[in-house]
Amino acid sequence: MSEQPHAVGARLRESGPAHKIVAPDGSAAWLVTRYEDVAPLLADPRLSLSKQHAKPDGGYRGFELPPALDANLLNMDPPQHTRLRRLASPAFGAGHVARMRPALEKAAHRLADDLAAAGEVDLVADYAAPFSVLVISELLGVPEESRHRFRAWTTGLLGAGATREGMREIVGEMLRFFTGLIADKRTAPGTDVLSALVAARDADDDRLTEDELTSLAFLLLFAGFENSANLMASCLHAVLTDPELRRSVRPPGDAASSPDATAALVEEVARHESPALLAIRRFPVEDIDVGGVVIPAGETVLLSLASANRDPRRFTAPDAVDPVRPDLARHLSFGQSVHYCIGAPLARLEARIAVGVFLDRFPNALLDPGSPPRWQPSPRVRGLASLPALVDG
Repeated sequence: MSEQPHAVGARLRESGPAHKIVAPDGSAAWLVTRYEDVAPLLADPRLSLSKQHAKPDGGYRGFELPPALDANLLNMDPPQHTRLRRLASPAFGAGHVARMRPALEKAAHRLADDLAAAGEVDLVADYAAPFSVLVISELLGVPEESRHRFRAWTTGLLGAGATREGMREIVGEMLRFFTGLIADKRTAPGTDVLSALVAARDADDDRLTEDELTSLAFLLLFAGFENSANLMASCLHAVLTDPELRRSVRPPGDAASSPDATAALVEEVARHESPALLAIRRFPVEDIDVGGVVIPAGETVLLSLASANRDPRRFTAPDAVDPVRPDLARHLSFGQSVHYCIGAPLARLEARIAVGVFLDRFPNALLDPGSPPRWQPSPRVRGLASLPALVDG
């Protein structure tokens, strides 16, 4: 997709239910764009995430990862997927996430202090990205001196200019990083999630292989950072672009932002600007019919979350940001069924705190009129590359 993915999605929705396309790596794939098709296919067991069901003679398979990073939830079907998800789920459950709120609010205020001192800021580089890095790093126990590399890694893998050679180099760096981090946790375990997973692995080899352990750490950090940062930045962009939207979240004269209005805003922006344009590629285990188009078994299927979330057949005025729409919770940005995003509760909380703290601290903040926002020209993610703003100290 181009830098204007929603225009492309609208055109494809109208022209047919499924389209043969050229995938990001130049190989062939099928793209499904309509809500009525995407929603059930996200939960359809006939679409496998396992590469063993892909045709051996080509098609888009995603990143070329070594086995130590490839044995993750995005490449698995039940029951293997169920086993791994059960191990990771406690860290992202509602209770654990709720207990993280005070620490997250404190972190957001520290970043806001830095914004106030600067005045002219980039809300991606100076707020959303470092906040997301901090949260996922604390969760996994990543040392502070190692965190600066995350954004360069994700940009290198997800950006429009990513090359095979560059991606292999980044993947190698990430593998060395996670291998070393896991070794450190074995030597000096902490109270973080990764230490708990290492302990589970070492206590019972049948619960988690070494490759599964490394792959799970990779996935939690990689997906947890990029998608959360993009959602936060998109929410901030929305309230700074639309004064009425900002007033609905923090009415003039109120002491603080409304928690309910902030939560509704985050949910609506997640629909309107889905952080992931596409769901993870899938492979039919048998021929499937999508609106009269037959997709052969083994070929690559890409489900467009961004297009489905803007489908006027499902959402009234889908191109508008409307936090009070009656169908607010029906978006697909976090997936469906067994593959529903494990980190969704944490991503929502991060975005709510980021928006609430920002508007409470800087009620008169403005987009920088001399430097317009820039979106990432990525075929995979929807996120801002920069969001220049002027804040009042």
